[in-house]
Parts: sequence; structure tokens; C-alpha cells
Amino acid sequence: MLYLYGLSALTGTLPHFLQEPDDAYIVKSNPIKLRCRARPALQIFFKCNGEWVHQNQHTSVEHTDLGTGLKIREVMINVSRQQVEDFHGPEDYWCLCVAWSHLGTSKSRKATVRIAYLRKNFEQEPQGREVPIKGMIVLHCRPPEGVPPAEVEWLKNDEPISTLDDVNIDTRADHNLIISEARLSDSGNYTCLASNIVARRRSAPATVIVFVDGGWANWSEWSVCSAECEKQRGRECTDPEPKHGGRLCDGAALETDNCTGDLCTQAEVEGNNDIALYAGLAAGVVTVVLLVIAVMLYRRSQSEYGVDVIDSSALTGGFQSFSFKSTRQGNPLLMNSSMPPDLTMSRTYTSPICFPDSMDKELMSEPSLFDPLPDVKVKVHSSFMVSLGVSERAEYHPKAPPQTFPRGVVQDLAGRGGMLGGRGNSLLGPSLGFQPRTSAEKPLLRTTGLFGHGGGRLVLPNTGASLLVPHGAIAENTSWEMHMSINQDDTCVSLEESQEVLLGPEVSYGPPGLDLSCPVALTIAHCADVSSDDWSIKLRRQTQDSWEDVMSVDGECASCYCLLEPQCCHLLVDRPGCYALVGEPLSEAAVKRLRLAVFGSLEADALTYSLRVYCVDDTPHAFQEVVWLERGQGGRLLEEPKTLLFRGNSFSLQISIQDIPQFLWSIKPFTTCQEFGFSQVWGSNQSPLQCAFTLERFSHAANQLSCKISVRQVKGQELILQVYTTVAESQKDTVPFFTQSDCTITSQTGARAFKIPLSIRQRICATFDTANAKGKDWQLLAQKLHIDRNLVYFAQQTSPSAVILSLWEAQHQDRGDLDSLASALEEIGRVHSKLPEAVEKQDAGIEVGKQSSLSPCNPLQIMK
Repeated sequence: MLYLYGLSALTGTLPHFLQEPDDAYIVKSNPIKLRCRARPALQIFFKCNGEWVHQNQHTSVEHTDLGTGLKIREVMINVSRQQVEDFHGPEDYWCLCVAWSHLGTSKSRKATVRIAYLRKNFEQEPQGREVPIKGMIVLHCRPPEGVPPAEVEWLKNDEPISTLDDVNIDTRADHNLIISEARLSDSGNYTCLASNIVARRRSAPATVIVFVDGGWANWSEWSVCSAECEKQRGRECTDPEPKHGGRLCDGAALETDNCTGDLCTQAEVEGNNDIALYAGLAAGVVTVVLLVIAVMLYRRSQSEYGVDVIDSSALTGGFQSFSFKSTRQGNPLLMNSSMPPDLTMSRTYTSPICFPDSMDKELMSEPSLFDPLPDVKVKVHSSFMVSLGVSERAEYHPKAPPQTFPRGVVQDLAGRGGMLGGRGNSLLGPSLGFQPRTSAEKPLLRTTGLFGHGGGRLVLPNTGASLLVPHGAIAENTSWEMHMSINQDDTCVSLEESQEVLLGPEVSYGPPGLDLSCPVALTIAHCADVSSDDWSIKLRRQTQDSWEDVMSVDGECASCYCLLEPQCCHLLVDRPGCYALVGEPLSEAAVKRLRLAVFGSLEADALTYSLRVYCVDDTPHAFQEVVWLERGQGGRLLEEPKTLLFRGNSFSLQISIQDIPQFLWSIKPFTTCQEFGFSQVWGSNQSPLQCAFTLERFSHAANQLSCKISVRQVKGQELILQVYTTVAESQKDTVPFFTQSDCTITSQTGARAFKIPLSIRQRICATFDTANAKGKDWQLLAQKLHIDRNLVYFAQQTSPSAVILSLWEAQHQDRGDLDSLASALEEIGRVHSKLPEAVEKQDAGIEVGKQSSLSPCNPLQIMK
């Protein structure tokens, strides 16, 4: 009977799973086991990711159930980390069991297999707090991403926190720690501890301080009445006592009152009052006498100007206190660089704060910068100074030589007695611009280099201009002598629109017949604030005697590529010539960056000190013109240059000098404020705008000068240049040039000119130039390097990846690491291989991949 029953059960029952495979996680490189057990079962096989697992990989155990006589079969397989990494399906790696009996088959549940990991960085770490006693404390913690998800535990002073022992603490709310009512004992260092089966991570400790604000105890009893008819009482700040940084009690700890309601008087008190009265009268008389003497001395010092005017600031500035600091080390251009400058003040005004006196101005142009001072003591203090090297000693010329000026930009001369300092002629009056120095007086901005198949780089130091010739751009066994230069004459760029301005230098490269197989990367600095969309910027190229628009910087073009950055623009061009960036403001919110600098020098009479303030476009080339100019005048940089954001709102720029020590230095009245018209500043075309303040010291003993120079745009930003300097006759050395370590390097050839080694560059190009099924082509490379605009330009190149890398080289020429490129390649490999655990491979000491040669499917290997 038992045999017949067993036979019937064997032939009439589908397999029933006694054990199904469970989800599993691979820790580091340890394989996992999946198990299945079914009854009755003739055979059991695993199926993973839709494919049968080979029979040789199964381990099978079989026995018979003594109660039913049915066969029970158990099967196991191993799954390794490599198998999971090599699977690239739409879902996680999975396996299931299929069991057979005489009646049919049964399938188990799917079990997923994932690689366990826990990233290093917390998504949100707890932050320290200071809370009052009985206040609520909430510390937020979001653990690092991990598989399986991390569990969170809280530590206080490295000891676990138990919510079972303290109902005032709750850690159940989304991993956050909540203390309902803070106690003094809750002060301490709290740490969020995240852990899973593979790792543990600790957050930075968050310091919690529970403080107690002080409170007054009750007043004491009044004291007995004293001989002065006063009584006192006191109280202490002990209810509660301030703790852990809490506030002290407000109010007085001691109170005094009259014993008899102010009716108590003493002869001794009256005597004391008489003494105080006489002492006060004597001090008042001395003060008046000193004030009269001070006024007489000031009027005598002003008599040499022939002006019977007393500046009201003499009565206040004469007694002001100021300090002088020791020499500082820092910017080599600074005369006293150890003094940290005052914080730059930034304010916005709605109306002018000073107005120049047009009757006091003498309009001048420049004679020789090296003529000796005349014996005449009268000095010109014009409110409007000539640009680029104007001298205080000058003669008036009713006609100036013709100069170019951007179309539509008119000097603001009407009604102001003249605005000096800009390049160009006014339509309303004579131009009073500076006489430009000849090109022989300053270094020629031109560099050359002989380049072959290995390519190289040309750099004009401290101008923001460079040229990158990629490897392979020049044919093998061929060489070209290439050059790059900056136009130092008056600008010849045609400004077609009324509001267009030149934003950077005009940069040329050649020779004209240059034959290259791929574009070069040309970098030009600019002065536009491109943080908002208030500019329309175009690239123009000179063709013989005219200029043509090459492209709009934010547009699409198949012949050129522009990558605009905050300080410069990187161009990919293949036609030699002269290029320039031209901008047109789209609204009054458009901003042009100006660099402000103040220089000083002692004149030949050893008593007169000249302060010269420059406003130039915020480009390295424009500031270098100031350095050339000051080098000829023996000037010293007195304050770190600052950047002013000049808005296109048609309002002028005002420069004033403040806080001059009145009893040590003098300045002619009505010359403390000077002004530039809007068009002069907006269309300056890199020519320095300069104004000068001439101060005279009363004696050689006054060898310290302290003052402030305010530079502001009406209805715009204001900056303060703080001057602290020592005036000495021995300081007559010239302005040093820039001191970057590479300022003398103008040409590099071959491998040393590039950040990316040639072998790595070739492997990247081989990987991404050819599209593959996984979409890893040059478009993905451009996207990860944030060069994902105007892709039609790269599409027509023989090697798009090589051109993209050339642009990356131009971007990172000042930074000597490959971190951003390596990160982009790593991200490409991580996203497309569905392996977020790539970061954990380094922690576990696992090599990325086992292949010995480069595979296009594994770009992570490129940087190995």
C-alpha cells in the first residue's frame, strides 16, 4: 500500500519549493551562494538573466522524504562579482529555479544579486547648534548612498544613544535626532554613524551647546544711610546663573538712592562742586586759545595759493587721528604691502555727491613726461585729467590730432568744461586726449615660434592672449614659423552699431598662408560681465581693410567655435588673421568690468606728492599699459587693484579724495573731486583713463600719507582705495613688471606644451571618434566636458575628439592637472556601465576591469 501511495503522489504532484533563492549582496570579491529545494523534483536548474546556468556549475543533493516517499532535491550555484559586473541589462542581475516532476515544472521567485557598497560622503551631515535650555534640538542626517541602504545610529561623545532609556530623545524620524526639551546634560559632540554589510561611515561631529541666560536674584535690603545721605542695595545674577555662553543679566547690579528725598546737603559737597566749576572754566579757556592758534596756522598755510578760503574740513580733519602701519610683503607692485587694505565698501547712490567747479579748471594736454619742474610754484589741479600719462604741467591746445572713436560714443564735454581721459574727438568741442607714446617706448607685444608636427603653444605673457597649435595640425616633415601679436595702435575695428564697444585686445596670428589640418585654439581676454544675458557679443575678423562678422558667441557656426568664460573667450579657428571681440549691450543692466589702481610718486621738489588713479578695462593687456606708463614716471602701486562693475546706464564716473591729514598735507581747494563722462569710460577701448591729485606737505618731516580715494558711478557701485604709504626721497625706483614665474615663457613646442600626454590623447580619440552601440562617442565626451553647444562644428572635423581636447587644453592652460578630464571619463564609464560601485573599487583595492588592452566599452581604462 505504501508503494502504491508513493507512486500515485509521484505522478500526480507538481514540484513544490521548500526553499526559494533569496536576494543577496556581494561584499568586496566574495561570491555568494543561491539555494533551491523542491519536492517532488526530478531535476532543478537555475536560470539567470534569462539564460540557463550550465549543469557543471550546479551542486545537487537528493534524498527521499520518509513520510511521503517523495524525492527532495536541493541545488546550489555560486555567483561571482565579475559575473554581476559583466551584466549590462535593463535591471539588476537576477536568478530563479525551475524544478521538474512527472507532471510538469514549477518556477521559483526571482532573486536579485547586487554588489554591496557604501559611499564615503554623507548626503547631509549634522550641524552644530547653540540652543537655550528647554529648547528643541533637531540634528539632520542623510547617510551616504549605499546598497543595501545604510542604517543610522547616533553617538554622543562616541557613546551610542539609547532611545529606550530616554524618552526625551527620538531617532526614528527619517534618521534625524530630535531632543524635545534641551537639558544641560544634552551638551556634547554628536556623530551620525551609517553602516551596512560592507562598511561603516562616521559624519563629522556636530557640537551642541545648551546655554542658560542669566537672571537676577531678588534685591538685598537697603544699606544704612551714609555720610553723603545715600543708601545702597544690590542683587546678583544667579537666578539662574549664566552658563555655557548664555547672556549676562541686563541692568545694574547696584542701586543708589538718597536717604531723605534729595533734601540732604553738605558743605563739603558744595566745596567739591566749586572746584569742578573752576576746573571746567580753565579747560574751556585753554581749548579756545588752542583753536584760535590752529585756525591762524591753517590760514597762513593757505596764503601761498592767493585764495582766502578756509575749507570747513580743516576744523575737523586737523584733529583727526590716523595710524601708519609697517611695510608689508605681498604684491611686488605695492609700496607698502604689509598693510591689509580696508574692506572694499560697496554702496549705491541715486544722486551725485560732488560737482566740479568749471571756473577753476585749466584744460591741458601733455608735454614731455621728463621735463624738469619749472620754478613757478603754481600747479594745475584740473578736475578732469588727461588719459594715459597726463602731467599736471601742460599747455592748452585748441586743436588735437585726429583720433578714432567708436561710432555713436560721444565725449561728454557739454556743460562740464571738458571731460578728459578717453580716446576720440568730441562732436561738441576739441578733444583733449593724451599724446600716445610711441611703440618703441614699450615692449613689442609679438612672439614667434617654429612649429612642426608635434604642435605647441604661443603665449603673450600677462596679456591674456595665447595660441595652441594641436599635435598633428602641421604635416610631418614640415615646419612653420608662426607668430602672434596684439595691436598697440589706435583700434581699427569697425563698430557698426551705435552702442558697440571693444571688449578685449585685437589679436593676430599667422603667417597668412598657414596650412593646417585642424583648427588652432586662440584665447582672448575680455572685460564683459557675462553672468547675465545683457550682452550680444560677436567675433570679428579683419579682411584686408575691412572687418567681417565671423559669428555670434552664443550662436551656431560651422566655421568657428567660441567658448565664452567669465574672464576670457576660447576660439577654434582655422583662418589666420586679426580677431577681436565686440559687444553690444542689450539693456542698461549690461556691466563692463573696470580695474582700478592708484599709483604715487614724489616730485622733484621733494615736497609735492602726486597720486594718480587709473580706470582701465579689466583685462591683463589694458593694465599692462598702465604699468608701462608708470614705469616711465617712477610710480609705485599703493593699493591692490580692485574691480568695479560699471553699468551701461549713461551715468558718469566720479573720483574723489578724502580724509587727508589737514595739518600735514595740503591740496588746492575745489580739486578733491574729478569726473569722467559715461562715454569716455564705456568706449575707452583699453586706453587708461587717469586722474591725478597733487598734494604738498608742509615739511620734510611729514613722511607718512594716509587717505582714501572713492571711485563710484552715479547710481551705481562705489569702491574705496585705501592709501597708506611712506614718502621718502630714496624711493625713486620704477614700477616692476608682473612677476609670474612663467612671464618670460612665450613659446613651447612638442609634448611640454600640452597637459594631456600624447599617448592618452590618442587613446581617447580612438575610443570616442567612432560611435558604438552604447552611445560612447565624441558627443558624450563633449557633454561631460561641458562643451555641448554648437556640435555641428565638431561633427565636420576629421577627429572631433581631438578638437574637443584642444579646446580643453586651452581652457586649462593655467591649471596643470588632469582631474576634470579624468572625472569626466570616469563618469562616462560609471553611467553607461550601470556600475555606481566604481567609487568603492578604490576603497576595496579592486582593479577596474581585467582586460589587458584598451576597450571602447571601458573608458575608465584610458587614464590608467
